[in-house]
Amino acid sequence: MQKGQLVIKPLTKAVLPVAGFGTRFLPATKSMPKEMLPVVDRPLIQYAIDEARAAGIKEFCLITARGKDSLIDYFDVAYELVDNLRQKGKQDSLDALEPSSIEAGSLVALRQQEPMGLGHAVWCARSFVGDDPFAVLLPDDLISANPGCLAQMVEVYNKFGGNVVAVSEVPIEKTSSYGIVKVSNDDGKLIEISGLIEKPKPEEAPSNLSVIGRYILSPEIMNYLAAMERGAGNEVQLTDSMAKLIGQMPFHGLRYNGIRYDCGSKAGFLEAQIAFALKRPDLKSSMRNILKKYACEEEI
Repeated sequence: MQKGQLVIKPLTKAVLPVAGFGTRFLPATKSMPKEMLPVVDRPLIQYAIDEARAAGIKEFCLITARGKDSLIDYFDVAYELVDNLRQKGKQDSLDALEPSSIEAGSLVALRQQEPMGLGHAVWCARSFVGDDPFAVLLPDDLISANPGCLAQMVEVYNKFGGNVVAVSEVPIEKTSSYGIVKVSNDDGKLIEISGLIEKPKPEEAPSNLSVIGRYILSPEIMNYLAAMERGAGNEVQLTDSMAKLIGQMPFHGLRYNGIRYDCGSKAGFLEAQIAFALKRPDLKSSMRNILKKYACEEEI
């Protein structure tokens, strides 16, 4: 695809940074990655992969760390389990397993050997990315949307090229917890971005629109990430390098249609459990009864 002089390559690659320790979920994450924590009956990593597939992604790169091998094993074929289920005629269970398999050669895993920030994690995927555009999905941000959040972003990318981020409004007093965008034009859904600031103080924030864990980025960002410049928190911030692309190519923010659950926090994770259970025909009635039971009880 070509837009003027800008060649818009198809988006087929995704990077999933999953190297974090998950300390907010200790002791559960002492021996398992936080991305393997299930929401109902699927781990967070599965939801991210499913969203990426629905958006046309064909190749996946997990940025992992020591102790995260179970993430790779999860997407392997469990021959013994499959054989056992087939012998017992448990087709429903076999169908449930199907999304957890990825075509051979389509998944790679790379190690982030030092916890130097999200920007450094993305830079670790430079060989995988090559000269192609790529998506970044943070599994902690679980998004309920139809079509999926990334699929909505791909529509914007296919029209304008360049870079696209998902944005969401946050209370102005909480801007110091997010990457915040500076807006040059806003039609209520699509935003032309003229600046990005990582974790600004409320009085210094150019808006209350935060970048959430969905990105479509051009490969040129790797040139800036390679400088390993430290930003907020003394980490290599992805936002800082993204800001340097502004003005060189299109850069848009999308107010996506959907609901985001911050599964990096305990409260957000529990909310996601309830919300996703209520969407399930096999669980909806039971979940409603459970909620009624506890909502009617006196505070302990």
